[in-house]
Amino acid sequence: MAEMGKGVTAGKLASSMQKKLTRAQEKVLQKLGKADETKDAAFEESVVNFNKQMAEGTKLQKDLRVYLTAVKAMHDSSRRLQECLADMYEPEWYGKEEVDSIAEDTDLLWIDFHQKLVDQALISMDTYLGQFPDIKARVAKRDRKLVDFDSARHHVASIQKSKKKDEVKLAKQVALLEKAAPVWAQGMISAHHVAQTNLSRNQAEDELGRAQKVFEEMNVDLQEELPALWNSRVGFYVNTFQSVASLSEKFHREMGKLNHSLNEVMTKLEEQNKDLAGTNHSLTPQESPIPKSQSKEESADAAGTAGAESNSLPAAQDEASPVATSNGSVEEVEMPPGFLFKVKAMHDYIANDADELEMKSGDIVLVVSYDNPEEQDDGWLMGMLEANWIKEKGLAHKGVFPENFTQNL
Repeated sequence: MAEMGKGVTAGKLASSMQKKLTRAQEKVLQKLGKADETKDAAFEESVVNFNKQMAEGTKLQKDLRVYLTAVKAMHDSSRRLQECLADMYEPEWYGKEEVDSIAEDTDLLWIDFHQKLVDQALISMDTYLGQFPDIKARVAKRDRKLVDFDSARHHVASIQKSKKKDEVKLAKQVALLEKAAPVWAQGMISAHHVAQTNLSRNQAEDELGRAQKVFEEMNVDLQEELPALWNSRVGFYVNTFQSVASLSEKFHREMGKLNHSLNEVMTKLEEQNKDLAGTNHSLTPQESPIPKSQSKEESADAAGTAGAESNSLPAAQDEASPVATSNGSVEEVEMPPGFLFKVKAMHDYIANDADELEMKSGDIVLVVSYDNPEEQDDGWLMGMLEANWIKEKGLAHKGVFPENFTQNL
C-alpha cells in the first residue's frame, strides 16, 4: 500500500475523506429536515455556559495583565521619584541615611508586591484557563461523533425500511435464476441471497453499535465535566480577587508606614531649617516674600515700622567702596546715590514685576534707600546688582527684592 506521509496510508486517507463526506451529507439532510437530529438540551446549555465561562476567564486574564503592567509602571515612577529625592538631598541635612533607607525599602516593597501578584494571581489564572482548549476540542469531537451516530442510525433505519422491497425484487431475480439452474443448485442460490441481505444489515448494525459506543463514552465524560467546571468558577473568582485584595491591602499598609517615616523626616528637616534660618539663613527661606500691595491701614503701619527701623539701618556709607577685580587687586568704586549696605543673595529670585530685581544665588546687591520711604513694604529692600552698577553706572536697573532671600555682608 502506498505511503502518503508519516503514519498516513492511502487507505486511512480514503477512510477519513469518506467520514467527512458522510458527516457533511448528514448535516445537510438534518438542516433540510429530511433527517432527525439527536438533541440534548441539558448538554447544549452546558456548552453555552462553557463558552461564556471561557470568554469571561480570558477577559479577566487580559485585565489582570493590564493591572500588573500598571503596577510595574507605578514602580518605575516611584523609583525615579525616590532617586530624585536622594540626588537633591544634601549630605549634611537631617535624616540623609534614613531617606536613603526609605528609598531602598520602597523599591523592595514594589518588587515584592509585583512578584506576589504574579505568583498568587496571574499564574493561577493561566492554569485555570489552560484547561479550556482541551475541553473545547473534546466538545467539538463529541459533536462530530454525534453526527456519525445519527448517520449510522439513519443507515440502519433505511436498510430496515427498504428490506421488504429489496426482498421482493431479489426474490423475482432468484426465481428466474432457480428456474434456469439445475435442481441441485437452486438451494445454494436461495441461501446466498439470504446471506447477502443479512450481511448488509449486520454490517450497518455493527457500525451503529460502534458509533453509539464512541459517542456515549465522550458524552458521559463531558456531561460530568462541564457542569463541574461551570461551578468551579465561583471559587476561582473568590480566590483570585481575595489574593489581589489581600496583597494590595498589605502593600499599601507597609507603604503607608514608609510614607509616614518619610513625612516625619521632612518635618524634622523643616524644623532644623527654621532654627538655622534664624541665625544665618543657611537653608531655604522660611517665609514667603511679602506682597507689596497693602491696604491703606497696612501701608500706614508699614510706613511707621519702616520709619522706626530706619534708625537701626546702617547709615549711608561713603560714595566709594572697595571692590575686588578679576586680576585680584582691590580698587575703589563709586557707590550709587543713597547706598546703604551690601547683601549677598543666598537663593535665586525670579522677578514677577518690572519693578522687582531678579537675583541669582551668590550675586552681590547694593542696597539703596527708597526715593519715597512711604513706598517701602515690610520685608522688601531696594537695590541693584553690584556687577551691573560697575558696568553701567547710572543705567543699572534698580528694583525691589525680598530681604529674606539675602544675607548681610
